[in-house]
Amino acid sequence: MLKLCAVLVYPANFVKVIADFDATLTRYRVNGLRGRQTSHGLLQQGDAYYDAKRQALYDHYHPLEISPVIPIDEKTKLMEEWWGKTHELLIEGGLTYDAIKKSVANSSIAFREGVSELFEFLEKKEIPVLIFSAGLADVIEEVLRQNLDRTFKNVKIVSNRMVFNDDGQLVSFKGKLIHVLNKNEHALDMAAPLHDRLGVDIGEEDEENVNMKERRNVLLMGDHLGDLRMSDGLDYETRISIGFLNDNIEKSLESYRESFDLVYLNDAPMWGALELVSRLFSTEAS
Repeated sequence: MLKLCAVLVYPANFVKVIADFDATLTRYRVNGLRGRQTSHGLLQQGDAYYDAKRQALYDHYHPLEISPVIPIDEKTKLMEEWWGKTHELLIEGGLTYDAIKKSVANSSIAFREGVSELFEFLEKKEIPVLIFSAGLADVIEEVLRQNLDRTFKNVKIVSNRMVFNDDGQLVSFKGKLIHVLNKNEHALDMAAPLHDRLGVDIGEEDEENVNMKERRNVLLMGDHLGDLRMSDGLDYETRISIGFLNDNIEKSLESYRESFDLVYLNDAPMWGALELVSRLFSTEAS
C-alpha cells in the first residue's frame, strides 16, 4: 500500500513499465501444453541440420543456466558462449525473415488475456513499455504483429536484433549481445521502437532514452525471480513488481511472495495488472 501511495504522488509521465516477454506477456502453457512457446524455441530455420544443432546447444547449456552451484561470473561466460554460438548458427544456416514469419504462424505462442488492453491503456496515458528479452527482437515483433490487433507507439524492445540483407537473409546481429543474465536497464541504449517506426532518427531515439531514464517510478513484470534484476542500475524511487508464477507453485510460492509485491498463479490473465494501473492513473486527464 505504501508503494502504491508513493506512485500516486507522481503523474503518469514519471512512470515506465518494464516487462519480460516469454511466459510473462505470453502464456506459459497453451491448451495445457508447454511446448516451444518462446521467441527462441519456436524458430525453425528451414534446415533440419541447423535446427538440430541449436537444440543440441540448448540440451548442453540449459542445465548450466539453471544450476544453483555455478558462480555467477562463470555462468555469465557460459551464457555468452551459448548465445554467441546460437547466433552464429542462425547466420551460418541462412535464416531468412520469411522463415521467421512462417515459424511464428506455425507456432502456438499466445499472449495472456488482457495484454492488448493493458498496452492500449498505457499508450493512452503515454506510459512507455520496455519489453526486455534475452530472445530475438525480430521474432518478438513478428509475434506482436500476428497476435495483436494493432501496433503500439509506446512499446520498445530490448533484445537481440537481427540485420538482414536485401534478399531478407540474416547477415549479422546489431549491438551487444543480450542474454539471460544481462537483460537490464544497462541495455536501454539498445532499445528499438516497435516495428522500427519510420521517421525516428538517432537524435530522437537518444532523446527518448533520456526521457525514459528520467522516469523514476517503475512497474516491473516477470515470471522468474531473476527478472527482478531487469531494473538493476536503474535510479528509481519506487518499484512495484508483479510476478507470474507458472510452475512449481507449491515449492516457489513463498519465495515469490517475499520477492514480488503482487503474485499471480497458473497463467493468470493480465487483468490484475490492468486494474492496478487503472487505479493508479484513473484520475488523470487523458
